[in-house]
Amino acid sequence: MVDTHCHLDHCEAPVPEVVARAAAAGVRRLGAVGMDGPSIERALAATREHEGVVAIVGRHPNEATGFDHAGLEEIEAAAADPCVRAIGETGLDFHRDRAPRDAQFRAFEAQIDLARRTSLPLVIHTRAAEEETFALLRERAAALTVILHCFSAPARLGDCVEHGWLCSFAGNVTYASAGELQAAAREVPEELLLVETDSPYLAPQPVRGRPNEPANVVATAEVVARLRGVSYAELEATVERNAARVFGW
Repeated sequence: MVDTHCHLDHCEAPVPEVVARAAAAGVRRLGAVGMDGPSIERALAATREHEGVVAIVGRHPNEATGFDHAGLEEIEAAAADPCVRAIGETGLDFHRDRAPRDAQFRAFEAQIDLARRTSLPLVIHTRAAEEETFALLRERAAALTVILHCFSAPARLGDCVEHGWLCSFAGNVTYASAGELQAAAREVPEELLLVETDSPYLAPQPVRGRPNEPANVVATAEVVARLRGVSYAELEATVERNAARVFGW
Protein backbone atom coordinates (compact mmCIF):
# COMPACT_ATOMS: atom_id res chain seq x y z
CA MET A 1 0.00 0.00 0.00
CA VAL A 2 1.02 3.65 -0.40
CA ASP A 3 0.19 6.80 1.54
CA THR A 4 -0.09 9.49 -1.11
CA HIS A 5 -0.34 12.44 1.30
CA CYS A 6 1.17 12.86 4.77
CA HIS A 7 2.81 15.56 6.86
CA LEU A 8 5.76 13.72 8.34
CA ASP A 9 7.11 16.84 10.02
CA HIS A 10 3.85 17.32 11.93
CA CYS A 11 3.70 13.79 13.33
CA GLU A 12 4.38 13.42 17.05
CA ALA A 13 6.95 10.63 16.74
CA PRO A 14 10.34 11.17 15.08
CA VAL A 15 10.24 10.71 11.33
CA PRO A 16 12.45 7.57 11.33
CA GLU A 17 10.00 5.85 13.71
CA VAL A 18 6.98 6.91 11.65
CA VAL A 19 8.54 5.66 8.41
CA ALA A 20 9.62 2.40 10.04
CA ARG A 21 6.13 1.69 11.38
CA ALA A 22 4.68 2.39 7.94
CA ALA A 23 7.09 -0.07 6.35
CA ALA A 24 6.22 -2.70 8.96
CA ALA A 25 2.54 -2.25 8.07
CA GLY A 26 3.29 -2.82 4.38
CA VAL A 27 3.24 0.84 3.31
CA ARG A 28 5.99 1.07 0.72
CA ARG A 29 5.71 4.66 -0.52
CA LEU A 30 4.96 7.96 1.23
CA GLY A 31 4.18 11.36 -0.25
CA ALA A 32 5.60 13.90 2.24
CA VAL A 33 4.01 17.32 1.89
CA GLY A 34 5.74 20.66 2.37
CA MET A 35 3.29 23.53 2.91
CA ASP A 36 5.69 26.49 3.25
CA GLY A 37 9.43 27.16 3.11
CA PRO A 38 10.53 25.38 6.28
CA SER A 39 8.25 22.37 5.79
CA ILE A 40 9.35 22.06 2.17
CA GLU A 41 12.91 21.72 3.44
CA ARG A 42 11.82 19.07 5.95
CA ALA A 43 9.95 17.14 3.23
CA LEU A 44 13.03 17.19 1.01
CA ALA A 45 15.18 16.03 3.91
CA ALA A 46 12.84 13.08 4.44
CA THR A 47 13.28 12.03 0.81
CA ARG A 48 17.05 12.04 1.24
CA GLU A 49 17.01 10.13 4.50
CA HIS A 50 14.34 7.49 3.85
CA GLU A 51 13.88 5.18 0.91
CA GLY A 52 10.37 5.23 -0.53
CA VAL A 53 9.60 8.83 0.50
CA VAL A 54 8.91 11.42 -2.20
CA ALA A 55 8.00 15.07 -1.77
CA ILE A 56 5.02 17.24 -2.69
CA VAL A 57 5.88 20.93 -2.43
CA GLY A 58 3.77 24.06 -2.42
CA ARG A 59 2.06 26.73 -0.38
CA HIS A 60 -1.02 25.68 1.56
CA PRO A 61 -3.91 28.16 1.27
CA ASN A 62 -3.81 28.69 5.04
CA GLU A 63 -0.16 29.75 4.65
CA ALA A 64 -0.77 32.06 1.69
CA THR A 65 -0.53 35.39 3.53
CA GLY A 66 2.06 37.55 1.81
CA PHE A 67 2.60 35.11 -1.05
CA ASP A 68 4.72 36.79 -3.71
CA HIS A 69 7.20 36.06 -6.49
CA ALA A 70 9.84 35.04 -3.97
CA GLY A 71 7.43 32.51 -2.51
CA LEU A 72 6.83 31.06 -5.94
CA GLU A 73 10.56 30.92 -6.68
CA GLU A 74 11.04 28.96 -3.45
CA ILE A 75 8.58 26.30 -4.62
CA GLU A 76 9.98 26.26 -8.15
CA ALA A 77 13.54 25.75 -6.88
CA ALA A 78 12.39 22.83 -4.73
CA ALA A 79 10.44 21.35 -7.64
CA ALA A 80 13.70 20.93 -9.57
CA ASP A 81 14.69 18.18 -7.13
CA PRO A 82 13.96 14.79 -8.74
CA CYS A 83 12.44 13.60 -5.46
CA VAL A 84 9.62 16.13 -5.88
CA ARG A 85 6.70 14.48 -7.65
CA ALA A 86 3.89 17.05 -7.37
CA ILE A 87 3.03 20.68 -6.65
CA GLY A 88 0.80 21.42 -3.68
CA GLU A 89 -1.08 21.18 -1.60
CA THR A 90 -2.64 24.33 -2.97
CA GLY A 91 -6.18 25.56 -3.41
CA LEU A 92 -8.71 27.61 -1.46
CA ASP A 93 -9.86 27.29 2.15
CA PHE A 94 -12.71 29.58 3.18
CA HIS A 95 -13.67 27.53 6.23
CA ARG A 96 -11.49 29.51 8.65
CA ASP A 97 -10.02 32.17 6.34
CA ARG A 98 -6.58 31.89 7.92
CA ALA A 99 -5.16 33.81 4.96
CA PRO A 100 -6.70 36.65 2.96
CA ARG A 101 -8.71 35.34 0.04
CA ASP A 102 -6.85 37.45 -2.50
CA ALA A 103 -3.57 35.90 -1.31
CA GLN A 104 -5.09 32.43 -1.55
CA PHE A 105 -6.17 33.06 -5.13
CA ARG A 106 -2.76 34.51 -6.01
CA ALA A 107 -0.90 31.52 -4.57
CA PHE A 108 -3.30 29.02 -6.14
CA GLU A 109 -3.11 30.51 -9.63
CA ALA A 110 0.69 30.74 -9.47
CA GLN A 111 1.00 27.09 -8.44
CA ILE A 112 -1.35 25.93 -11.19
CA ASP A 113 0.90 27.73 -13.68
CA LEU A 114 4.01 26.22 -12.04
CA ALA A 115 2.58 22.72 -12.32
CA ARG A 116 2.04 23.37 -16.00
CA ARG A 117 5.62 24.61 -16.50
CA THR A 118 7.13 21.69 -14.62
CA SER A 119 4.72 19.05 -15.99
CA LEU A 120 4.07 17.91 -12.41
CA PRO A 121 0.72 16.83 -10.94
CA LEU A 122 -1.23 19.35 -8.87
CA VAL A 123 -2.45 18.41 -5.37
CA ILE A 124 -5.53 20.32 -4.27
CA HIS A 125 -6.80 21.35 -0.84
CA THR A 126 -10.29 22.83 -0.85
CA ARG A 127 -12.61 23.52 2.05
CA ALA A 128 -15.83 25.53 1.90
CA ALA A 129 -14.61 26.79 -1.47
CA GLU A 130 -15.39 24.03 -3.94
CA GLU A 131 -17.23 26.27 -6.42
CA GLU A 132 -14.32 28.68 -6.71
CA THR A 133 -11.67 25.95 -6.63
CA PHE A 134 -13.31 23.87 -9.33
CA ALA A 135 -13.91 26.94 -11.52
CA LEU A 136 -10.20 27.79 -11.44
CA LEU A 137 -9.23 24.20 -12.17
CA ARG A 138 -11.57 24.09 -15.16
CA GLU A 139 -10.19 27.39 -16.42
CA ARG A 140 -6.45 26.90 -15.89
CA ALA A 141 -5.67 23.22 -15.25
CA ALA A 142 -7.23 21.44 -18.19
CA ALA A 143 -4.00 19.73 -19.25
CA LEU A 144 -2.81 18.85 -15.72
CA THR A 145 -3.06 15.76 -13.59
CA VAL A 146 -5.13 16.92 -10.61
CA ILE A 147 -5.41 15.11 -7.27
CA LEU A 148 -8.16 16.20 -4.88
CA HIS A 149 -6.45 15.43 -1.59
CA CYS A 150 -8.64 14.39 1.36
CA PHE A 151 -11.61 14.21 -0.98
CA SER A 152 -14.55 15.88 0.72
CA ALA A 153 -16.88 16.98 -2.07
CA PRO A 154 -19.05 13.92 -2.77
CA ALA A 155 -21.74 16.08 -4.35
CA ARG A 156 -19.18 17.15 -6.96
CA LEU A 157 -17.95 13.66 -7.84
CA GLY A 158 -19.50 13.96 -11.29
CA ASP A 159 -17.38 17.03 -12.03
CA CYS A 160 -14.25 15.18 -10.92
CA VAL A 161 -15.00 12.21 -13.13
CA GLU A 162 -15.80 14.44 -16.10
CA HIS A 163 -12.41 16.14 -15.86
CA GLY A 164 -10.42 13.07 -14.87
CA TRP A 165 -9.37 14.43 -11.47
CA LEU A 166 -8.18 11.81 -8.99
CA CYS A 167 -9.99 11.53 -5.65
CA SER A 168 -7.82 10.64 -2.65
CA PHE A 169 -9.74 9.33 0.38
CA ALA A 170 -8.48 9.86 3.93
CA GLY A 171 -9.47 8.44 7.31
CA ASN A 172 -12.75 10.36 7.48
CA VAL A 173 -14.22 7.97 4.91
CA THR A 174 -14.21 5.34 7.68
CA TYR A 175 -16.49 7.32 10.03
CA ALA A 176 -20.05 6.12 10.58
CA SER A 177 -21.38 9.58 9.76
CA ALA A 178 -19.64 9.70 6.37
CA GLY A 179 -22.41 8.13 4.29
CA GLU A 180 -22.13 10.47 1.31
CA LEU A 181 -18.35 10.22 1.28
CA GLN A 182 -18.56 6.44 1.43
CA ALA A 183 -20.94 6.46 -1.53
CA ALA A 184 -18.38 8.48 -3.47
CA ALA A 185 -15.65 5.97 -2.55
CA ARG A 186 -17.86 3.20 -3.96
CA GLU A 187 -18.67 5.06 -7.16
CA VAL A 188 -15.41 6.74 -8.18
CA PRO A 189 -13.94 5.02 -11.24
CA GLU A 190 -11.07 2.67 -10.45
CA GLU A 191 -8.53 4.72 -12.39
CA LEU A 192 -9.28 7.86 -10.32
CA LEU A 193 -8.97 6.30 -6.86
CA LEU A 194 -6.23 7.02 -4.30
CA VAL A 195 -5.96 6.74 -0.51
CA GLU A 196 -3.97 8.73 2.03
CA THR A 197 -3.68 9.51 5.73
CA ASP A 198 -3.16 13.30 5.79
CA SER A 199 -1.14 12.44 8.90
CA PRO A 200 -1.24 13.48 11.66
CA TYR A 201 -4.86 14.46 10.97
CA LEU A 202 -8.03 12.46 10.27
CA ALA A 203 -7.10 9.17 11.92
CA PRO A 204 -9.33 6.31 10.69
CA GLN A 205 -12.01 4.90 12.95
CA PRO A 206 -9.92 2.17 14.68
CA VAL A 207 -7.55 4.85 16.03
CA ARG A 208 -9.84 7.87 15.89
CA GLY A 209 -8.99 10.48 18.47
CA ARG A 210 -5.28 9.69 18.33
CA PRO A 211 -2.62 11.28 16.13
CA ASN A 212 -2.62 9.72 12.70
CA GLU A 213 0.43 8.34 10.88
CA PRO A 214 1.13 6.69 7.51
CA ALA A 215 0.83 3.11 8.80
CA ASN A 216 -2.88 3.77 9.33
CA VAL A 217 -3.52 4.13 5.60
CA VAL A 218 -4.03 0.36 5.69
CA ALA A 219 -7.14 0.76 7.88
CA THR A 220 -8.57 3.34 5.49
CA ALA A 221 -7.83 1.15 2.47
CA GLU A 222 -9.52 -1.82 4.14
CA VAL A 223 -12.74 0.19 4.51
CA VAL A 224 -12.57 1.46 0.92
CA ALA A 225 -12.08 -2.12 -0.29
CA ARG A 226 -15.18 -3.25 1.62
CA LEU A 227 -17.19 -0.34 0.27
CA ARG A 228 -16.22 -1.28 -3.27
CA GLY A 229 -16.80 -4.99 -2.74
CA VAL A 230 -13.26 -5.99 -3.64
CA SER A 231 -10.46 -7.72 -1.75
CA TYR A 232 -7.82 -5.67 0.01
CA ALA A 233 -5.24 -7.07 -2.41
CA GLU A 234 -7.25 -5.85 -5.39
CA LEU A 235 -7.73 -2.40 -3.86
CA GLU A 236 -4.02 -2.25 -3.02
CA ALA A 237 -3.08 -3.07 -6.60
CA THR A 238 -5.43 -0.40 -7.94
CA VAL A 239 -4.11 2.32 -5.64
CA GLU A 240 -0.47 1.42 -6.24
CA ARG A 241 -1.02 1.38 -10.00
CA ASN A 242 -2.71 4.80 -9.93
CA ALA A 243 -0.09 6.32 -7.64
CA ALA A 244 2.75 4.99 -9.79
CA ARG A 245 1.14 6.53 -12.88
CA VAL A 246 0.54 9.89 -11.20
CA PHE A 247 3.72 10.31 -9.15
CA GLY A 248 6.10 8.44 -11.43
CA TRP A 249 7.54 5.99 -8.93
